[in-house]
Amino acid sequence: MNCLLDTHAFLWFVNDHYSLGAAARDTIEDERCLVYLSAARHLW
Repeated sequence: MNCLLDTHAFLWFVNDHYSLGAAARDTIEDERCLVYLSAARHLW
């Protein structure tokens, strides 16, 4: 399974933030999941 994390989800995951739900955390931690990170960009 492939998982694409946006910046918020990634930061919530690495900081163990309450905003990331249990199902999302379980999916990210699943060894069958290949996690990709979508980098944030400022355009101004």
